[in-house]
Amino acid sequence: MSTPERLIEATQELLWDRGYVGTSPKAIQQRAGAGQGSMYHHFAGKPDLALAAVLRTSAEMRETAARLLDGPGSAHERISAYLLREREVLRGCPVGRLTMDPDVMASEALRAPVDETIGWLRGRLTGILQEGLDAGEFSPGIAPDEIAATVVATVQGGYVLARASGSTAAFDSAVRGLLSLLAPHTTSAPAV
Repeated sequence: MSTPERLIEATQELLWDRGYVGTSPKAIQQRAGAGQGSMYHHFAGKPDLALAAVLRTSAEMRETAARLLDGPGSAHERISAYLLREREVLRGCPVGRLTMDPDVMASEALRAPVDETIGWLRGRLTGILQEGLDAGEFSPGIAPDEIAATVVATVQGGYVLARASGSTAAFDSAVRGLLSLLAPHTTSAPAV
């Protein structure tokens, strides 16, 4: 792996674990096994490197979600696959956690990819729910955009509940609860 790749990857991990303030240039260099000269040769400074890491993390989240949401199956099956996928629940969402970081939110450059990624996810979920509604899979009258917002909120809130309790059970319970709420509006929903 090239030095810039190691630096970006190290910054991704540190932002996820420590946030922006806790991600010092020295910690990045140590984790990446790179010297100060190498870091500043490839990146203008910590903000530039953090932006590269946030962009990469956002792209990876979209790629992971798209594999499931664009996969085979009914709308309900694809949303269920997204909700039930394996995650590092106790670490939280690497993108969602950035919303709790005041330094990230104060920087338009760092906040923009976070907002765009969450917006993309809501939009993709809305589209899938609309596809299911158009195909008669869901009861008429559901609001795809509101359900999409609920899916995103359940996942992000599930991470918070799990981290607070120190157990993945809280996340799993939130996901099962959402699927059970969606089931009566699904004409062919599998048992949850």
